[in-house]
Amino acid sequence: MFSFLKKKKKSLLSAPEQQQILDAIKAAELKTSGEVRVFVESRCSYVDAMDRAREIFFNLEMQKTENHNAVLVYIALTDRQIALFGDEGIYKKTGGDPYWIGILKRTRAFFKQGKVAEGIADAALQIGDALSKHFPYDAQTEKNELPDDIVFGE
Repeated sequence: MFSFLKKKKKSLLSAPEQQQILDAIKAAELKTSGEVRVFVESRCSYVDAMDRAREIFFNLEMQKTENHNAVLVYIALTDRQIALFGDEGIYKKTGGDPYWIGILKRTRAFFKQGKVAEGIADAALQIGDALSKHFPYDAQTEKNELPDDIVFGE
């Protein structure tokens, strides 16, 4: 009714930043049967970002990929939190925590330089490299099981 009185909600990432991340997701998935998703919100309502990432992973039904090779990149911009949540198939094949902690450290370095979109894009590409080693692309069987779009929370 009085929509002109409503404040337009500012996007968490600019259009060019979103495109940079989407391009990285698509590039990462060209090399693998695995899936990469990015979820961005302003604040993390959980004490531990990994708990929030786990909740989102299952809410987005990412565990339903055939080979259990989906990875969620979770970002809470205002709270400056990041978490990576990989399904059991990829988590086991990468050797567990040390691999994922390495990506987190690299991503945080981008963030400290104010390069948020570059950090997220780099994380997607790094994850794509790991997925390609353990779940290579196969043109005969490949199907995109999950959308490549960025999911935005509050």
